Amino acid sequence: MKQVVKVLIPTEDIRRKTDEIAEQINNDFGDEKIILLGILKGSVFFMTDLAKRLKMPVEMCFMDVSSYYDDAESSGDVKINLDLDISIKNKNVLIVEDIIDTGRTLHMLMERLSLRGPASIKLAALLNKPTKREFDITLDYMGFEIPNKFVVGYGLDYAQRYRNLPYIGVLNFIDE
Repeated sequence: MKQVVKVLIPTEDIRRKTDEIAEQINNDFGDEKIILLGILKGSVFFMTDLAKRLKMPVEMCFMDVSSYYDDAESSGDVKINLDLDISIKNKNVLIVEDIIDTGRTLHMLMERLSLRGPASIKLAALLNKPTKREFDITLDYMGFEIPNKFVVGYGLDYAQRYRNLPYIGVLNFIDE
């Protein structure tokens, strides 16, 4: 099977949308310190570009939470591979995600994080795939709503490939 990637969201559109989201976050938090919590590995590109545009004090940390492994469909099993190494008690937390589809991973994660007593938990996602939603998730900051296609690039992968593409593309499989 041959894998073909077709551009869905060009690099310049991602830059513009990241600027807009950063402006909203700057307006909402003002000078208040926030913790950017990136969900590895997919959020890294979006989170670092977003962090460079924020004006308030920012602390960055990461969690590795997975449900896809090396497949194009969620396994349904959510696993925390790397947990926080800091306390979020009484702090403003902004979870930064690459994509939200079923919402299963984020639903579980937000429930667990809320038990740690943060002042607030908000969610920023570059991509939103609402047609796949199984859990009610409120996005505070959203980049693009996309169709129910498997996407790669700008941090998103298929079996650890394509993360380094500077755009978001739809991955298609073609019989040769």
